[in-house]
Amino acid sequence: MDKQAKTVDEVVIRFSGDSGDGMQLTGTLFSDTSALFGNDVSTFPDYPAEIRAPQGTVGGVSGFQVHFGHKEIHTPGDYSDVLVAMNPAALKANARWIKKGGTVIVDGDSITEKNLKKAEFKTDDPIKELNLDGLNVIVAPISTLTKEALKDTGLDNKSILRSKNMFALGIVYYLFDRPLNFTEAFFEKKFKKVPLIIEANKKVLKAGYDYAHNILALPSYKIEPAKLEKGVYRSIGGNQATAWGLLAAAEKAGLKLFCGSYPITPATEILMYLAQRKDLGAITFQAEDEIAGIATAIGASFAGKFAVTTTSGPGLALKTEAAGLAVITELPLVIVDVQRGGPSTGLPTKTEQADLMQALYARNGESPLPVIAASTPADCFDWAFEAGRIALEHMTPVILLTDGFIANGTSPMRIKKMSELPEIKTHIAKPNSDYQPYRRINDYLAREWAIPGTPGLEHRIGGLEKMAVTGTVSYVPENHEVMTHERDQKVKRIANRIPDVKIHGEEEGDLLVVGWGSTKGHLRDAVNQLRAEGKKVSHVHFNYINPLPKNTAEVFKGFKNIVVAEINLGQFANYLRQNYPQYQYLQYNKMQGLPFTVAELVDAFNKIMEG
Repeated sequence: MDKQAKTVDEVVIRFSGDSGDGMQLTGTLFSDTSALFGNDVSTFPDYPAEIRAPQGTVGGVSGFQVHFGHKEIHTPGDYSDVLVAMNPAALKANARWIKKGGTVIVDGDSITEKNLKKAEFKTDDPIKELNLDGLNVIVAPISTLTKEALKDTGLDNKSILRSKNMFALGIVYYLFDRPLNFTEAFFEKKFKKVPLIIEANKKVLKAGYDYAHNILALPSYKIEPAKLEKGVYRSIGGNQATAWGLLAAAEKAGLKLFCGSYPITPATEILMYLAQRKDLGAITFQAEDEIAGIATAIGASFAGKFAVTTTSGPGLALKTEAAGLAVITELPLVIVDVQRGGPSTGLPTKTEQADLMQALYARNGESPLPVIAASTPADCFDWAFEAGRIALEHMTPVILLTDGFIANGTSPMRIKKMSELPEIKTHIAKPNSDYQPYRRINDYLAREWAIPGTPGLEHRIGGLEKMAVTGTVSYVPENHEVMTHERDQKVKRIANRIPDVKIHGEEEGDLLVVGWGSTKGHLRDAVNQLRAEGKKVSHVHFNYINPLPKNTAEVFKGFKNIVVAEINLGQFANYLRQNYPQYQYLQYNKMQGLPFTVAELVDAFNKIMEG
């Protein structure tokens, strides 16, 4: 950089435009480059549910937020230091998310009477109307300069304008001193069969970079690489990390993975990533509906495969009856629920934590199964692996909860060696052994797994209640009670094989902030901010939901107030009231299809402590 760059620890950038403007790709390329540069990164894609949302309208705006820095990054950030807006609608949709003194880069060519009308502006000056005068606003002729850069390429006008997102990316690369070579390598791989497109994108990217270099009004920043644990890292999304964790569990258990699923937003990518790994023995089946997806997975489990089915909230509802079949047959199965806003079709592309009660209780009869939840895009790998371990070692179906926020977001993940992962022990019965289908073989009440076709292991399991040990169909009243207790105890005894939940902060104080799943980063940052101000605040976060860690009641006792913060109307708070009624639980809830902001959490927690 020619001018003096301002050194900062962290920055938040938001790319925003029409759904067809390529903002998701632009944000992904920037975050990948920053991760490869060595920064810690957290991202948040935000886009409408429609395949092609109304162009030029606020409702059709697609965004991608990137938070990167020299220090450890837990969230995608609250407010943007830099907003890139490709049209007036994007500017309007994101005006309230820009920091005081922040920079706005808007495509000046998009500020037309037609676009202003679509975005429902009342005047011809969107900057003044949105009261952005206190910001560093750069109205750049992005479309015009993109056309100029590609005027001699022979590409048609539509193809040329499709590249304008790369001009915007070039501007931002200059602002933050990012190298261009990682993105250029992406072009070469993505468009290797179309050299003209490779060269066009490279030209526009460089043109944007050079434009920023020549505009003195643009700020420039320097952010050093983060100090991360040594190892091989990659930027990874939650759905991909989930798929990798499932594959790792299958390999560790010495089994082939089978995934039977029906495509549903935002879970579809897990099936797609698994389908790409036939080289690792993965078998995938795109079923005709949600019921067929779980039914084929149960069949695969019966046949001795590590079975998985993936879905979101509406699909989990359809899988309910078959999930009960997996409970009564006591077959290992992982059900991944990538939660989204509901009810019904609801908000397919927005995040929510509102499937918790469905996961815990939405099956007929006494039908307990373990429920666990991931917290970050990267740790989806660990919790998918753990879901597989619990399912296989305890011979039970398991529900893994993620959600749209972490499924579509990204963060750096250190690639683990298989030797670093814990052992997974299966309970496959030996040929010609003294096999009984429902005989308990250890203190956590698992049963043996008899693979069909194995000599001497002929047996019958199914949806009708079975006699304890022998597995014959039984209507004996006392036997049903015995089997109900055994299935219940089998899940409860998993608590003996999971770690205690840990308190972040002191073991006593004025406020304990309780969360679960994907809210971890926001809650941790809010608590850290309050602790830095001298407040007596601690944080405890749950990933094991059913059963809860054995020390749960113990961690609550040292605090004057307990507040449960979650992206629903209070499902985990009610679950805690049910299990530990000796404590009182305050709530902080949000239902906007968006994650928390750290600022709102800090404000809410301060108000609780002030009484």
